[in-house]
Amino acid sequence: MTPEDLSRIIVDTLAALQAEGALSLADGLPSTVTVERPRQKGHGDYATNVALQLAKKAGSNPRAFAELVAARLGDAEGVAGVEVAGPGFLNITVDAGAQGTVAADIVSAGETYGASDAFAGERINLEFVSANPTGPLHLGGVRWAAVGDALGRIFTMTGADVTREYYFNDHGAQIDRFSGSLLASARQRPVPEDGYGGQYIHDIAAAVVEKRPEVLELDDEAAREVFREVGVDMMFAEIKQSLHDFGVDFDVFFHEDDLHRSGAVGRAIERLTELGNTYVEDGATWLATEKFGDDKDRVIIKSDGKGAYLSGDLAYYLDKRERGFDRCFIMLGADHHGYVARMMAMCAAFGDQPHVNLEILIGQMVNLLRDGEPLRMSKRAGTVVTIDDLVEAIGVDASRYALARYHSDSPIDIDLDLWSRASNDNPVYTVQYAHARVSSLMRNAADLGVEATSHPALLAHEKEGELLRSLAEFPRVVKAAAELREPHRVARYLEGLAGTYHRFYDSCRVLPRGDEETSDLHRARLLLVDATRIVLANGLGLLGVTAPERM
Repeated sequence: MTPEDLSRIIVDTLAALQAEGALSLADGLPSTVTVERPRQKGHGDYATNVALQLAKKAGSNPRAFAELVAARLGDAEGVAGVEVAGPGFLNITVDAGAQGTVAADIVSAGETYGASDAFAGERINLEFVSANPTGPLHLGGVRWAAVGDALGRIFTMTGADVTREYYFNDHGAQIDRFSGSLLASARQRPVPEDGYGGQYIHDIAAAVVEKRPEVLELDDEAAREVFREVGVDMMFAEIKQSLHDFGVDFDVFFHEDDLHRSGAVGRAIERLTELGNTYVEDGATWLATEKFGDDKDRVIIKSDGKGAYLSGDLAYYLDKRERGFDRCFIMLGADHHGYVARMMAMCAAFGDQPHVNLEILIGQMVNLLRDGEPLRMSKRAGTVVTIDDLVEAIGVDASRYALARYHSDSPIDIDLDLWSRASNDNPVYTVQYAHARVSSLMRNAADLGVEATSHPALLAHEKEGELLRSLAEFPRVVKAAAELREPHRVARYLEGLAGTYHRFYDSCRVLPRGDEETSDLHRARLLLVDATRIVLANGLGLLGVTAPERM
């Protein structure tokens, strides 16, 4: 029995009591009630505060309401007992047979276990990373690669139609600085004052010259354009390859230049003008964002007729909405906190709902530590640590897990020594080792000819119950991770599940020893082990981390 199953039973109990006239809820019956695992042992298998929430609406006090529900709920199929605690909490003990069916349900569902329709019918655009192609992908972008891709997987598992999008800024001054740096390298000149340094600049400049040797015969202006055209493509191809090797692929690469060439900026401003949200002052066109919560109005077309930075954002957001996306996510670095209010005001100016049609997630800084000291320099990039530096140090799996394990709005320190260690203080090793251990047990069972079969009533041991309840939590964890935009919840759940499995294994013999005859209890426990394998694999898959069968 899952928490969702028990929630339905409680709602049915309330419906029966209301139909009999034993209680009357002024606002009608709830569609669901909150059911949670109690924090303390001895408080049953599950707990609910439904009486505290509904008693006032029923014209009752919480404890009397709880006692009324408890008397009826105790007779429900699969419920072994109900206790009223404190001011009106219900502590519920589930029949072992009802709880034991969870294992069979998980094995039957397989890769789909944990899925739901929480976001069914919604088209979601996830824009993340979007680093300018002026150098290798640095740690801030790598964090969003791990978190954004995991969030996409979680949204997909909860029913959404997800598009991963990379916004390619090929229209700004940074590209000019990048092409100028390549030119300087090719001409063997010093790095420009506002340019980019690092070995990668020399590598790409040399590659451009090899591909287009005539570039050295051109004047600086013409040569700069060649370095822009070819060098940016080379740098972007390298970023794409690094992301692909990291397990992150995008559905759409959107070029900022396309917005300006297609007239999308003008169409966006025209739409906002029709809505009465622009005005002209001092020769410039302004967007009236202050009335939508921004600290001031914003210039969108400067007095010289050129688009301000925000003009591209207007066009890009409208383009996404016109492509049919219900929710548009933008994932930004910590230095963009001040950017949120104007973007939400822009969303409202289009007649949309801020934080619904548009959501902005902020990712804080990532620091790498080696021997307790910050790692600040890359061999190749010079001034920043890159995706390749991180992967070289601890591998793709540990990198993705470490970056997705924490709330994205919290700064994190990644201890390279810890995350490369094959020990239980390494979180990704702990979870992957649990999966490998489970897989090994399943192989041993196959060698012995022991088949997993369902005998739910036999799974009555305390540690079996703990493992079953932990497995039953997975769908709710996935749903919460989607609703709260917090993939780290999946990682923390998996670590708890790994510990619960090890305690079960240490207390409950799964396979027969020696000449011992295989019993139905062995088969039932093997089914529970297989269910654990599935949940560990599904959870790791949501984080883009492999589930090894051997370690």
